[in-house]
Amino acid sequence: MIDLRLLREDPDRVRASQRARGEDVALVDALLSADERRRSSGVRFDELRSEQKALGKLIPKASGDEKAELLRKAEQLKADVKAADAEQNEADEETRRLLLQIGNLVHPDVPVGGEEDFVVLETHGTIRDFGAEGFEPKDHLELGEALGAIDVERGAKVSGSRFYYLTGVGALLELALVNAAIAQATAAGFTPMLTPALVRPRAMEGTGFLGQAAENVYHLEKDDFYLVGTSEVPLAAYHMDEIIDAEKLPLRYAGFSPCFRREAGTYGKDTRGIFRVHQFDKVEMFTFVDPEDAENEHKRLLDWEKQWLTSLELPFQVIDVATGDLGASASRKYDCEAWIPTQGKYRELTSASNCDGFQARRLSVRMRDGKKVQPLATLNGTLCAVPRTIVALLENHQLADGSVRVPEVLRPYLGGRELLEPVAK
Repeated sequence: MIDLRLLREDPDRVRASQRARGEDVALVDALLSADERRRSSGVRFDELRSEQKALGKLIPKASGDEKAELLRKAEQLKADVKAADAEQNEADEETRRLLLQIGNLVHPDVPVGGEEDFVVLETHGTIRDFGAEGFEPKDHLELGEALGAIDVERGAKVSGSRFYYLTGVGALLELALVNAAIAQATAAGFTPMLTPALVRPRAMEGTGFLGQAAENVYHLEKDDFYLVGTSEVPLAAYHMDEIIDAEKLPLRYAGFSPCFRREAGTYGKDTRGIFRVHQFDKVEMFTFVDPEDAENEHKRLLDWEKQWLTSLELPFQVIDVATGDLGASASRKYDCEAWIPTQGKYRELTSASNCDGFQARRLSVRMRDGKKVQPLATLNGTLCAVPRTIVALLENHQLADGSVRVPEVLRPYLGGRELLEPVAK
């Protein structure tokens, strides 16, 4: 959540951020009003409690009519204190409810607009000219089925649309990707983590996924658990309600977990193959840093993603995501988009987001620097979302005979294989 002090001191900045996101600007004034009620009701409660305590000291010393009058006043004060307490609690709840609806403050350099208004920052690698090589590229599903690597028909039979099996070399390719990604992250100083896939409401709410993203979250109502859409959620909540000494920062974790997304609102999009699915595995980088180092850490996360995609020998571009496509928690987000030959365009493979103190305030994760205690900053970056990475690998590294060249970085994890070859039917 945003800092209430900043809201009071510079409400126009919050209004501008909401406007840039395409969100409700009126929430800002409603929150200011609720915060004023919260503070004034708190003052009123404190005054009444002080008066009540002072009166309590006088009663034992009084007698007769004076004591009777003091007792009458005490009863009235008791009722007033109870009412003031209820008013304060109501104002607190209203303030928090509204505060949870306000997105993080957008970084001033983020391009304003919607999904298509991103700015391309960099382009890496060379897009293959399959025509010059004398063949038409196949899409990832055709390649995957020929390799005995992907089975969407049985996935749909067992679980429905947007589910799949990775079989044979497909399963081995996932394991190779995960191991190579974790190896890179570990070499960069990240602590590998296997995280829970089920979390309590506070963890999901604390990371900002129960606001505008709630429609894509699976909720197990009977047990009041949520299935995570990314290990960002359990990693962010790992230090919930803790104070971390500044000298221990940064703390960097690389989480591997299954991820579950309802993909609401994407009817008809990416229905073929495994690009957009309900369940997938992912390696996610997550860091806790001093707020003063957050922007530099954001660039470091992006550099690690670029290193990873370069090692996979994929052509990709880096974009600065526009305000309307940021997500509630991020103040700024960079995406790395890999070229998908059969789609003739770049598609998102990784994201790196700077959440500043937004998640830390919600989850009460703070840092201590001397006597000063304050929220720290959290950042996250996808290293390897497995299905989309497989899509990009198969299509970009395919050969005319239907086999697929294995990038050198993955070969040690695939028994030295240099090629994935079609299987006999």
